[in-house]
Amino acid sequence: MVENYFKGRHFQKDIILVAVGYYFRFSLSYRDIVEILRDRGITVHHTTVMRWVHHYGPLFKLLWRKQRCSHSQS
Repeated sequence: MVENYFKGRHFQKDIILVAVGYYFRFSLSYRDIVEILRDRGITVHHTTVMRWVHHYGPLFKLLWRKQRCSHSQS
């Protein structure tokens, strides 16, 4: 299901997931995320991170909401 969202992207799925995850989990700026990725040897522009957040943000929220609901039912 999630794999289809990443088809045709220049960067690997894992890089996108880490960048968007940092943005939501730690409330970092796009430039902060670029700096963290640069320290790990990945060169990306801050507007690319912004596009990822706008594109994949709703998917993240949906997955987190499903995960949170499934734990509260037990």
